[in-house]
Amino acid sequence: MIVSRVDERRLTALLEELAELLTDVVDGGASVGFLAPLERDPALAWWRTRVRAVAAGELAVWVAHEGERVCGTVSLALPDKPNGRHRAELVKLMVSRGVRGRGVGRRLLTAAEESAAASGLTLLHLDTETGSPAEHLYRSAGWTRAGTIPGYAADPGGELRPTTLYYKLVGGPSAAG
Repeated sequence: MIVSRVDERRLTALLEELAELLTDVVDGGASVGFLAPLERDPALAWWRTRVRAVAAGELAVWVAHEGERVCGTVSLALPDKPNGRHRAELVKLMVSRGVRGRGVGRRLLTAAEESAAASGLTLLHLDTETGSPAEHLYRSAGWTRAGTIPGYAADPGGELRPTTLYYKLVGGPSAAG
């Protein structure tokens, strides 16, 4: 498996596969902001907005490939305010149902964390559905639980679910203490 950061050109070339990945994870119950069933066209439209965000320097995207096939992705929403230039939000960690449990999520998470630290970011934060399998990944990767918000977002079936906030110090002086 190969994990690499993609620029706007490469992201554009992968739109169809990424839309397929998005529909797969939503159909599998992942709470990533969409209701099931998610059709191809809305998934493609959402990824097209990600291309613009990458081009504008607002988003960094990593894609995992197994052979020639996209099997996962994660993004960092980069800061746009002067007082938050040290932090980023980890968003949309998605792993194809066909490869779950094989370390794809951990590899994507590590790539984003290492890149964040190398670029001078010191703090990452995220939210994830409370009780989801992703929570175990984040805890085992050293993320710290900051709290839970009840009824935060609808899961793919439309039921309101709580979300848990996590953060991780990743490098530089703030990470040391």
